[in-house]
Amino acid sequence: MFVSLNWLKQYVDLQGLTPEDLAEKITKTGIEVEGVEPFGEPIEHLVVGYVKECAQHPNADKLNLCQVDVGDETLQIVCGAPNVAQGQKVAVAKPGAVLPGNFKIKKAKLRGEESSGMICSLQELGIDSKYVPKEYEDGIFVFPEDTDAEVGADATSLLNLDDVILELGLTPNRSDALSMLGVAYEVAAMLDTDVKLPNEDVQITDQKASEEVSVKVDATDLNPYYGAMVIRNIEVGPSPLWMRNRLVASGIRPINNVVDITNYVLLEYGQPLHAFDYDRFGSKEVVVRRAQEGETIKTLDDEERTLSSDHLVITNGKDPVAIAGVMGGADSEVHEGTTSVLLEAAYFDPQTVRKASKDHGLRSESSVRFEKAVDPDRVKRAGLRAAQLLSQYANGEVLEGVVDHDELSYEEAVVTITTSRMNHVLGTNMTDEHIQDILRKLGFSYNQNGEEFEVSIPTRRGDITIFEDMVEEIGRMYGYDDIPFTMPGGEGNAGGLTKHQSLRRKVRHYLEGAGLSEAITYSLTTEERAQMLISPDVKTEDLRPVHLAMPMSEEHSHLRLSMVPELLASASYNIARKQQDVAFYEIGSIYVSEESILTKQPNEEERLSGVLTGSWVSHPWQQEKKNVDFYVLKGILEGLFDLLDLESEITYKQAKVEGMHPGRTAIIELNGKAIGHLGQLHPALQKEYDLKETYVYDVDLEALFAAVSDEESYTPIPRHPSVSRDIALVVDNDVKAGDLRKSILEAGQPLVQHALVFDLYQGEHLPEGKKSLAFSLRYLDPTRTLTDEEVEEAHNAILEKVKADYNAELRG
Repeated sequence: MFVSLNWLKQYVDLQGLTPEDLAEKITKTGIEVEGVEPFGEPIEHLVVGYVKECAQHPNADKLNLCQVDVGDETLQIVCGAPNVAQGQKVAVAKPGAVLPGNFKIKKAKLRGEESSGMICSLQELGIDSKYVPKEYEDGIFVFPEDTDAEVGADATSLLNLDDVILELGLTPNRSDALSMLGVAYEVAAMLDTDVKLPNEDVQITDQKASEEVSVKVDATDLNPYYGAMVIRNIEVGPSPLWMRNRLVASGIRPINNVVDITNYVLLEYGQPLHAFDYDRFGSKEVVVRRAQEGETIKTLDDEERTLSSDHLVITNGKDPVAIAGVMGGADSEVHEGTTSVLLEAAYFDPQTVRKASKDHGLRSESSVRFEKAVDPDRVKRAGLRAAQLLSQYANGEVLEGVVDHDELSYEEAVVTITTSRMNHVLGTNMTDEHIQDILRKLGFSYNQNGEEFEVSIPTRRGDITIFEDMVEEIGRMYGYDDIPFTMPGGEGNAGGLTKHQSLRRKVRHYLEGAGLSEAITYSLTTEERAQMLISPDVKTEDLRPVHLAMPMSEEHSHLRLSMVPELLASASYNIARKQQDVAFYEIGSIYVSEESILTKQPNEEERLSGVLTGSWVSHPWQQEKKNVDFYVLKGILEGLFDLLDLESEITYKQAKVEGMHPGRTAIIELNGKAIGHLGQLHPALQKEYDLKETYVYDVDLEALFAAVSDEESYTPIPRHPSVSRDIALVVDNDVKAGDLRKSILEAGQPLVQHALVFDLYQGEHLPEGKKSLAFSLRYLDPTRTLTDEEVEEAHNAILEKVKADYNAELRG
């Protein structure tokens, strides 16, 4: 935001303050001033001149010989500008003047004729060409006829060359300072002075605007307020010099008085407006609706743009005449022949404007303000201010009334604070009177009951909604430099890790020891990614990602419901840079809510997720090279569950999970309840992320840690020998190895210490629909040596159990 100090002085008394002092004060209260730059260079001997005579140069076809009155004398000046003419008031650099670029003006002879000075263009006075009005692009600057410019007067102030520009670096929450009035309120609070508000009184005619236009809004959720005014008998021409100076100082090029007034009010109030040529609008009906898919409009930049149903348009009842909040249409543009104007003042949905702005690559001063939400209290007032200026500077006749659609409801937020709590947070010793004084300076009304204040927040400060916002506000106005330094008190105690912290550290050490690297990804993601690869134990029918009110960008607009999508993006990023073998894990949070409009904080759930792709063993000299597969991933997780002493409570169930390979995915269950899943990414998603065969996992870490026993148990190394036996069981193809193993362990208790699957066979010598699963069993009694009879008895019990449960037969 560029702030002209000469313009700011219209609203706030800055007497006695240097630009540097003001910049320091603004920065110290929380808005960074990124630059303090003079608008122009002070030029001595630059005066207003009057061209008394203008004749052809006797020795040059493209030069003119001018007699210019500069107040105390008449100078002969040779001028080559094509637009110089008799009767003009111009900016004259007399001999002795030094123009920007160290260009010194002195008497000289040009083609045999003496020239005592220079009639200047705006570019020669240091104004950037991109801000120079079109009529002066290739010639000298001519003072408008209505300018109070006395011949011989210093031209520096008339051309605003003595102005200083402050460049404010605004954070996203301070959209109130995207207007001169917003900055004025800020400065007035710092200096403890009043803000002088602009005149909004409009002189109106007897004719009613409602007879000339009607307004209908079909998408009230996207456009709760739309107001239209009609101004007749407009005279389009240059805007007054003071207005053009302020626009140029703010980085906006003057066009004509109508367009300049809408831009001026945008900068003054922070409320974008749009002026349509009433006679070219196409009807007397304004209809605001969603665009139809494939509908087109030719915008002011002469580009044909194709719209979608995500965009909001202003129409004449049939055809679009503007993309709401972004840019008007070329067919209804104000031009030199315009005599009647339809003036729009509206409140548009910020997200809709941002979507249209991004889709069409149109980032304008208007869209920037609509995207951050304008002050609802200023929408109508800004329209009245523009109408008042059009009446005064374009000789317009304002028809009576504003024709509007108004479903815009708003009220001032109320935040309760107490002096004691404020002091506790800030470390200050403020009294109630201190708080009262700061609230008065800020212009915040309040009701006080003892030390409690119920503060009403003006609608212009939409960034203040909770107590913590008021802490910041009170703190910055109190003065960050004045807040005392305090050391933390209390006795020091030896620290220790909680159970959760210890287990988290144990998980990290195990996974890193297993060959995985920790990744840390953003908690914020796109709306599309926020809804991808959500684990079955999290996903519900009403689950929806949480959308941020003021996102940094569309790429970081929603809180994640799974860490896997961003981990896949990280894997893709690494592989694109020739890192073919990727094994990541991440411990982080997801944010779960089933509310379409948040009334409470979303649930923050800690999870463990990861992604593996490429080679798992890549050293053929050490052992055979092996790529990542389902069993590599499952083995890593089994080792983790064993480390946490939960292996016997974990089971795996084949399942279909959205975004995962239908035949290589399993849900992880803890005591029969789903806590996550693992498996191969669906080939379509692998292709989308430019990945080869890739495996992922996602586990509820909180549920896992809750199941870990607080008591540590120790088992001594066996002193007695164990007995090992292998069995191969023929079962139906649909029998799962895990279920069969569970039956073996149940039947073999207490002697069977483990049952390990070491072979799967399907093929010859087996009946159709059958498979063979081989297990290695270990029998052990920690107190004595087992006899053959005891082992045989336990072994037979196992065979009977699996026969009864799964009709399993010993393979011959």
